[in-house]
Formats: sequence, structure tokens, C-alpha cells
Amino acid sequence: MWIRRGRQSFIHDSAISTGDFLSEPRTIRGTFVALVLIGFFARLSYGMARTPLLALFARSLGASSAAIGLAVGMSTVTGIFFKAPAGTLSDIYGRRAALLAATVIFGLTPFTYVLINDYRLLVVIRFFHGFATAIYGPVAMAVIMDIAGEKKGELVGTYSSAGMLGGLLAAPLGGGLLRLLGGDDPSLAVFKQIYLITGVLGSLSLGLVLLLWGRLPSRASPEPPTLMGVMRKFREDVWAVVTDTQVLLISSMEGVQNLTVGALEAFLPVYVTVTAGLTSFHAGVLWGVQLVVLIFLKPVMGRVSDRSGRKPMITAGMIICLVTFILYPLTRDFVLLCGLTLVFGLGESMVTSSTAAMVAEQTRARGFGTSMGVFGSLWDVGHASGPILTGLLLSRLDYVPAFGMISLILLAATALFQLFVKTPPGAA
Repeated sequence: MWIRRGRQSFIHDSAISTGDFLSEPRTIRGTFVALVLIGFFARLSYGMARTPLLALFARSLGASSAAIGLAVGMSTVTGIFFKAPAGTLSDIYGRRAALLAATVIFGLTPFTYVLINDYRLLVVIRFFHGFATAIYGPVAMAVIMDIAGEKKGELVGTYSSAGMLGGLLAAPLGGGLLRLLGGDDPSLAVFKQIYLITGVLGSLSLGLVLLLWGRLPSRASPEPPTLMGVMRKFREDVWAVVTDTQVLLISSMEGVQNLTVGALEAFLPVYVTVTAGLTSFHAGVLWGVQLVVLIFLKPVMGRVSDRSGRKPMITAGMIICLVTFILYPLTRDFVLLCGLTLVFGLGESMVTSSTAAMVAEQTRARGFGTSMGVFGSLWDVGHASGPILTGLLLSRLDYVPAFGMISLILLAATALFQLFVKTPPGAA
């Protein structure tokens, strides 16, 4: 239903508009399972297009280290600017239409990679491809917050693990196909063949949205609010979030942690294949190892944070991430790299299973879409900055000092979080 609150602002209240739809446990389970299935195939396609394929594709187009970082980070830049509006619009118009728009982009954009023969066009297409996660990420998270109750950490972890499972298959599948079809020096035609396969996989997520349409929540009223009402809600909710120091600090923790994730996505394949002397398949397996850890540990860590508290989990996870990240450029042995990746994945699972739930518990915005959108935007700031900043550092420094400087950023952010973020009464 549409509700008029405060200064004549209209809001499609997610808790109410989806309340009747999600009131029965069977319907809640059906909605959650639908999100899990859609997210799996979306992430499978998106992950295969990104790691380790994208950095190596950009390199084959003649891109420098800084340019590779820009190409990898460009799709994330989209999310920085559009996740908050996407979340707000889903609060107002309902989650289902937004999920459909996202999966259309997931399914169709990979086919455009066959047109790329120049690095600049790759950057443009990556920016557009980023709309898929810019829309899907905050909307799916908002649905989970709508239905999770006191199990926010557990359901966020479980949902994220399903997406990670798609990424788990994507990384070695992309790297393995590249090795199988192109050998040690794949041509541009080989990269384009693999991107066609990612398009087919992404189209499966679109098909699932259409197939499971009735299980996805939609807005209760056929009468939308006025444009001024939409803009007013967006402005008021964004203001409520961005002026909340606690929410910003919590959101920034995952953003800063994603500096390291973005850096590894962009440059671990290059480090493994060029500096360590391994193959693209090894690079894909390493990323797969990290995703295995996340798949199994995120639901567990989310459950622990539900019961034992978010703040200690986030702090410990950040420390683990910064220590293991600096050790990567000191290691060339594949087995040791796998061990580092296992520990890094543990730290990442502790941070990412707790931050979104803590933001939802702290936010003053009406409807979870906007708060999840702003949270996702800050996440993307870190994710996009990781490859760009690392590329700039690597154009002047070796891997060890470049990775060390990023680790220092994580250390400073962890200290600020520990000093200034307070756990609200009654929250985990």
C-alpha cells in the first residue's frame, strides 16, 4: 500500500507492501529460494566475465597496468552512482520490476563484448555492464532485510554464498576455457567466444525471473506516487543515511575491505601468470579457493554475528584481511598462495556477513532499499578504487610496497571503526 508520511512524502513501505505477500513461512521460503537461484546464475555469468578473464582481455588489447585497473573497476563505478537510486525506486515501485531490469542487463550485455577491438570500448561496455549489479545488489538485499527478522546475518550470508557459488564455478571455468581454447597466448577471438558463453549463462537468470515471477514481491498498489513524491523520498532517505555517522562508518568498513578484493581481482591473475610463472588456470583456481571459503563460512559467520555481535566479527575480519593481503606479493608457490587465499576468505566472510545487517539495524531511512543502496555504493567505492589505486601504485612501485600501502589503509579504517562505532541497544 502507499503511505503518506511526514511532509507529504510518499513511500511504498517495504515492510507493509511485502508484508501480506511474505507473511506465511512458505511464501518467505519461496521468495528466498527464488532470489538464491537468480543470484547464482547472475553471479556465474558476471563472475566469468570478470575474473580472471577481464584483466587478461584488457592486457591482450594492449592496456597498461593502470588501464587494466580502470577496466576492472569501471563496472563498479556504475554502482557508486546508481545503487542508492535503484534501492529507493524499489522501495517505491516494488522489488520485482527492478530485479527484471537487472537480469535483462545480466543476460544481454555479455554478447556486446564480441564488438570490442579497442580498450576504450571495453571501458564503456564495462560501465554499462555495471548497471546489472547496481540494480540487483541493493534490491535483493532489501528483499532479504524485508523478510529476515532477527536472522539478518544468517540470511545475508546464505544468499551471498549462493552468489559466491556461481563465482566459484565462474573463475576456474573462465580460466580453464581460456587455457583450453587459447593456450598460453589466447587471441582476441578466443576471449570473444568465452564472452558469448557468459551471455548464455546470464540469460538463464533472466529466464528464472520470468519463470519465478509470482514468487517475487511486487508493489501492492497500481497507483504510483508523483515524480515529486519519488524525488522527495529519495532526498529524505539519502539524507537520513549520509548524515548518520554510524551507518557511514559501518558501510565504509566493507568498502575499505573491498579495496583488497578489487586489487586481487585485477592483479592477482597478472601476478600469478607473469611474476609467479603460473598459468591462467591457476589464477582461476586461486579465486575459486577464496569463493569456496566464502560459500561455506558466510552463513556460519552471519549466524555467529546474529548471536554474538557484529562489531567484534568485523574488527577481527579486517585484521585478517590486511595481514594476508600484504603476504600475497611475498609468495610465488601455488600451494602457499592457496593457503593465503583460504585465510583471506575467512577474514572477508567475517566482515561481509556482518556489515549489511549492522547497517540495517542502525539506519533511520524508511524502507531498506535506500540504506542498502547507499551501503552498496560505499562498497563499490572500495571495489572500484582497489584496482584503480593498485594500478597507479604498480605503475611506480613493486608489488610489496603497493600492497603494503593498501594494507595500511585497512589498518587505519579498522582503528576508526573500533574507536567510534557503537553497538545500538538490543542489536547484535
